[in-house]
Amino acid sequence: MRHVHSRFVIASYLIAIIALCDQLSKWWILDLMQPPRTVPVTSFLNYVLVWNKGVTFGFFNQSDHRLMSYVLVAVAAVILFLLGRWLWRTTSTPVAIALGAIMGGAIGNVIDRVRLGAVVDFLDFYYDSHHWYAFNIADAAIVTGVCLLLLDNLVRGR
Repeated sequence: MRHVHSRFVIASYLIAIIALCDQLSKWWILDLMQPPRTVPVTSFLNYVLVWNKGVTFGFFNQSDHRLMSYVLVAVAAVILFLLGRWLWRTTSTPVAIALGAIMGGAIGNVIDRVRLGAVVDFLDFYYDSHHWYAFNIADAAIVTGVCLLLLDNLVRGR
């Protein structure tokens, strides 16, 4: 049997933990937000319920939703496959952690698309009357993973 690198194991656990935390948080928010409403949490955070049927920042949100879910799941599957190949081949622990975060987040959002037909977004950060786009734990993991990849690239100069 081929020796499994510890980087791959770490990333695999990270993928599972992020996807699980994302799904549990969405289950909780869907239970909390019936009927849909805004729940103030702090002076800069609300819980809201937003159904994102498009992609990042709501792009393609007005497209044919029946077809769009299938297209987005297929695109995500291809991207996950390519990221998985990269993960299997990497010799860098920071890259493995970054890829684990990205893949865990992507899987969390794909589960929403398959199960619900849209991604549940619920974190509404704001300052005064300026609100950022609503997002979720999966989105935060994806952005964190991409930032780690960029930082690793800057530090190691690849």
